[in-house]
Amino acid sequence: MRVILASQSPRRKELISLLHIEPLTIPSEVEEILDMSLSHEEMVMDLAYQKAADVFKNHKDDLVLGFDTLVILKDQIMGKPKDKEEAKSYLRALSGSTHRVLTGCAMIKKGHSSSFYSSAYVSFYPMTEDEINDYISTHEPFDKAGAYGIQGYGSKYIESINGDYYAIVGFPVSKIYRELKKLM
Repeated sequence: MRVILASQSPRRKELISLLHIEPLTIPSEVEEILDMSLSHEEMVMDLAYQKAADVFKNHKDDLVLGFDTLVILKDQIMGKPKDKEEAKSYLRALSGSTHRVLTGCAMIKKGHSSSFYSSAYVSFYPMTEDEINDYISTHEPFDKAGAYGIQGYGSKYIESINGDYYAIVGFPVSKIYRELKKLM
């Protein structure tokens, strides 16, 4: 049985290697539409499941892992910024405040599926407008929920973390490991 990541994230591919797994990477083609009737926790697990199921339909003999990460500030969901202005808006809002990051994971194999999430609270130091512009010029914010990468240039703006660091990166290693032990 092969393991397939229904994701194009290089971070997830790198982190799964910590579990001594060399996965296939087949990005899902699911359009990310948030079901606002769900809680944030249900929402992130639902999107992760949709992504895994989309890939599983063509790979029924494999184990497929799907993911979704949400950044939530005062009930506002911050996805991947669409452009430079949205990235600036997100970073201005995150500056000097604390937000929550949720990563949902879904695992599907023949006869079994499971979904779970992991979370953390992240506090940002205040950022100047120059710091926001400098950070955006690195292009790091554009493929990440909330417009920042905690493991990259964005790390210098992080004041504190409370929770699972790997949930912030988008691959909660220890929770995934424990669930995989049940399935493999």
